[in-house]
Amino acid sequence: MHDIVSKTDLRAELLGRRAAMPPETRAEAARPIRDALLSVPEVEMAGTIAAYASIADEPDTRSLLFALWKRGTYVLLPRLLPDGDLDWASYEGPDSLVPGAGGCPEPSEPPRGTGAVASADVVLVPAVAVDRTGMRLGRGGGSYDRALARVGPAILTVALLYDGELVRNLPAEPHDRRVRAAVTPSQGLLRLT
Repeated sequence: MHDIVSKTDLRAELLGRRAAMPPETRAEAARPIRDALLSVPEVEMAGTIAAYASIADEPDTRSLLFALWKRGTYVLLPRLLPDGDLDWASYEGPDSLVPGAGGCPEPSEPPRGTGAVASADVVLVPAVAVDRTGMRLGRGGGSYDRALARVGPAILTVALLYDGELVRNLPAEPHDRRVRAAVTPSQGLLRLT
């Protein structure tokens, strides 16, 4: 379906669909995504989870981050570095977030380094789309591909999506990193091959 479409065109099309989505539809997606993730065994048992504070039209992660933090999970959130890589710092509740690079919310706690993501038991990542093999289409900066390259092969990596963003196949480049699962509002967690 998407074999002959460029990543740039596909990204623009999918982001356009998100932008056209009614705000209440986007808001309603947060709860089933949160609830599905909170019931995944790896998430329930995780001591450390690397996640992200959602921006713009992404599935909202605020209630998920708060729920993880309140139940005692150590949550790491990214801080965008000037070279596009991601540093990580501790999430200490909603009041610990400050505007970061490009207006992205990031933790105000001290940075722990780009390698801190490797200590996570589960890694939650943003995506514009994911295919059935786990190939992830992000926003095009490569930041999460670099972070995912530091994550061990046994670690559950999950992309958060809206319904309709799990697609048959996506174009891929050698630097692209796969995720092991995706979560959508209507389907919950889907483990990918």
